[in-house]
Amino acid sequence: MKGKENTKKVNAKKKKKRGGSKRKLSVDQLSAYKSVSEWVFLGQSSSSSNPSSSSAVSFDDDFRVVFNPKFSDKLVFDLHSHSICSDGYLSPSKLVERAHQNGVKVLSLTDHDTMSGIPEALEAAHKFGIKIIPGVEISTIFYPRGECGTEEPVHVLAYYSSCGPARSAELEKFLANIRDGRYLRAKNMVAKLNKLKLPLKLEHVAKIAGSGVAPGRVHVARAMVEAGHAENLKQAFARYLYDGGPAYSTGSEPDVEETVQLIRETGGVAVLAHPWALKNPVAIIRRLKEAGLHGLEVYRRDGKLAAYSDLADAYDLLKVGGSDFHGRGGQSESNLGSVGLPVVAVHEFLKVARPIWCRAIQDNLEDFVRDPSGSNLEALTRLGKIKFPKGTNCSKYELIQHCLSSWLTNEERLNDEFEALKLKVTQVLIEQGWASGPVRSL
Repeated sequence: MKGKENTKKVNAKKKKKRGGSKRKLSVDQLSAYKSVSEWVFLGQSSSSSNPSSSSAVSFDDDFRVVFNPKFSDKLVFDLHSHSICSDGYLSPSKLVERAHQNGVKVLSLTDHDTMSGIPEALEAAHKFGIKIIPGVEISTIFYPRGECGTEEPVHVLAYYSSCGPARSAELEKFLANIRDGRYLRAKNMVAKLNKLKLPLKLEHVAKIAGSGVAPGRVHVARAMVEAGHAENLKQAFARYLYDGGPAYSTGSEPDVEETVQLIRETGGVAVLAHPWALKNPVAIIRRLKEAGLHGLEVYRRDGKLAAYSDLADAYDLLKVGGSDFHGRGGQSESNLGSVGLPVVAVHEFLKVARPIWCRAIQDNLEDFVRDPSGSNLEALTRLGKIKFPKGTNCSKYELIQHCLSSWLTNEERLNDEFEALKLKVTQVLIEQGWASGPVRSL
């Protein structure tokens, strides 16, 4: 009898070490889980999951995703990742595949200063049943105004609707200018290394970066390792490429406050990336809050950072996080899906993000009403590919109808302002001859 009791005690201790039995969700957690689940899996039983349906259309969108029962009890979000379109090691499609293997349900691709990888990521996401939040990590500079300290580089994450940013041409021009500065920056870093008797060629760096990719410090570091000037990337950064280091150089990074304002104006959610890497985080967070910052990265693989969680509370900012996955490998890198982002934090993020994204969708539709050109119509679906079954002919009216039903919930589509806009869009489509047969308002 005593033996059985001892065995029970041993098993209880083992269970406790493993974390014990599953804790019950609180009322708030259950409510958040339900809301987030509805967003992630909206439309899973609709015709989009039935390829044989005559009206079946496959979308890469904000509000619908094909259900994958393999990880049905988990809602894993990763809101920070990189591909070969900036300084990552995997293509966007391979990145999505890796995320799927790791059980990620919602992935944001946030390459440095470019959104060029989003279309490929969206196409792969449809295949693997993952939702993509299009994003970008923008390189900026913080300039002190009276505060003690010096200027320093700051990265800001921008999250957008799959319809894309509003005023997308303006945002792309803004990002292109930063990318142009990256080439000059790489050239200056190579020149500094050469002066330090570490011979390196810009062509070597550009080859590592890849065709059409603006080179960054990681590409310079990789070239240094290949040339034998450093044992690994960590050493290259620690000795030469760290902020203010002997081979460090800036490019044409914009002012961080102006960047936050532009993100807001183009329908994005602005989040300060890895604040723990900043020299003067309190001053920067205070100033960015005044500029309209929405949130902070607070969660990492090693858990929630209390100091930055407290700062988020103090300035009424969202708390988010992601792996910042690049695909370099090694124990020091966080894997996709390794950051435990609580469902309540995701719920709060979506409560802020969805109205902003809806407004951006409305802005893009209003642009189309003002100028119903083919290019503006194409702009509505520029990030993701709409896939129709083979042999299906779809009018432009049906295309926009499908887009709206996929990007927006019924509640979001049926408000008075949106109803009036849909009538205008419908009228434009009829006038342009882009609606065949009798139609009703979108």
